[in-house]
Amino acid sequence: MTTVRMIPAHEIVRRTYPRPPPEERDQIAMATGKAIDSALSEFGHQLREGRHPTQAGIARLAESLLDEALEEAAVRLATTERERTLGQIQAVLRAYRRSEIAGLARPRTRIFLIDGKVGVYAQPDYWDGRARFFEMKSFRAIPPSPEVTLQLRLFQLAYPGFEAVLVCLDRHAVPAETTSTVFPSPTPEEEATVLRLAYDQGLQFGQEKVLEYLEGPFVHYACPAQGSEDRLGAPGP
Repeated sequence: MTTVRMIPAHEIVRRTYPRPPPEERDQIAMATGKAIDSALSEFGHQLREGRHPTQAGIARLAESLLDEALEEAAVRLATTERERTLGQIQAVLRAYRRSEIAGLARPRTRIFLIDGKVGVYAQPDYWDGRARFFEMKSFRAIPPSPEVTLQLRLFQLAYPGFEAVLVCLDRHAVPAETTSTVFPSPTPEEEATVLRLAYDQGLQFGQEKVLEYLEGPFVHYACPAQGSEDRLGAPGP
């Protein structure tokens, strides 16, 4: 049996760009984002099944998901802020239905292996099953921050040959603003940077798994020599 150190892409991002302990405002934002992601997942599922989900029905689901997330975070919203937050969520639902990602499925998790020793789990939000994958943010992330840039670079390693598209359904705009941009392919230096980073973090923080028990598809890379990569801050559009 072959063992490898496995680490998810989001953990690499979190460890590379650590955030301070969340304050109450951060908890509210995370709960709102979680409710939006789950509601859109159900929205898309129903669309793919050929159903006709109503805006009101998905909005009710999103409201219950928000309440669950807030309860889990032990945060309460004042009535006016709750109404404002629910209004933002409903605006994102409307924007989603008109967007290019409406009804698209989420791809299965892919794994890219580095030197057969470290593996990274990567799963973007949506794909068309052929040539493009999409990462969605419910805030304006264009131009992308270093965290979003790293996340997309990791996904590009798992989906070589696919066009990466960053889609923003900005809940803070009135009405919710939809923007999308094609994220450029990495340069060799940028690819080397991310591969070296993933390799080092996987060795240090990854969990040991038996390769033969993992489900692919797999993409294979060689780890760049130490010092041959660019600086981490370099990747970007």
